[in-house]
Amino acid sequence: MNVSPLDLRQQRFRTVVRGFDKVEVASFLSAVADDYEQALRDADRLRQDLVRMEAALNEHREAERNLRNTLLTAQKLADDIKANAEEEGQRIIKDAETRSSLLLEKTQARLEDVQREIDGLKLKRKDVETSIEAMIQTLRNTHEYVREQDARDRDEKILLHRPRHIEQQPQPAPDLGDFVQKVLP
Repeated sequence: MNVSPLDLRQQRFRTVVRGFDKVEVASFLSAVADDYEQALRDADRLRQDLVRMEAALNEHREAERNLRNTLLTAQKLADDIKANAEEEGQRIIKDAETRSSLLLEKTQARLEDVQREIDGLKLKRKDVETSIEAMIQTLRNTHEYVREQDARDRDEKILLHRPRHIEQQPQPAPDLGDFVQKVLP
């Protein structure tokens, strides 16, 4: 049975002999009605508070779910970024190693080319030295030959120009070979 505070206030009892005091009963019913009304108001307020709290709780739960999803998404994104960064780093390292290897090969090839050029220049130098030494030897031989020729020519001229026992001989003209011999030692 649902009794409202108004029911309590309007309730009337029968009168009997030796019954309760009417004023006292009415005053008690009025106090009970006031307390009951206050309890109903408190219950209604608590129900509204409960509804508000449940709504706030649902909002918090939704926010928590969103936050969890955001954290999971952020973690997945961070893992993806990390994996991509590691892949990119490996690719960069591999690319650098490839370029380094190519550069090293080019440098080695260039070193070999330079070494061949140096060896070729050494051979040319040796050829030039040999050629110069041969020219020097040829010039010495030629010079020796010219000296010998000059000496023979001089000896022949000396024999031809020997003074005879004639009393007066004409003075011979100076020999060009002697002049060259004196000028060119």
